[in-house]
Amino acid sequence: MPDRDFHDTPSPGTDRGTGRGAKPSAVPERGPERTPRERELEREAERRRRRAQFLRDLAEARQLRDRVQPRRAKTARLRHAMRMRTFRW
Repeated sequence: MPDRDFHDTPSPGTDRGTGRGAKPSAVPERGPERTPRERELEREAERRRRRAQFLRDLAEARQLRDRVQPRRAKTARLRHAMRMRTFRW
């Protein structure tokens, strides 16, 4: 009663296409090149995605801290309220 059916799976690296008889069709074809502006927009979009993920994680960490340390969260809320009352527009 075998645990796994590893006899049916091919060994890793058998169909990589890096051997001596590699076919030219095994080499991936490049798509159309992007303009510098498109690359810049992609980088900017990726940066915004990473920043949004970071801010979500940060907010989640703050919520967790507030749940774990309610006294500290209360004093922080009071300090923030005091700062907002004393701020002059």
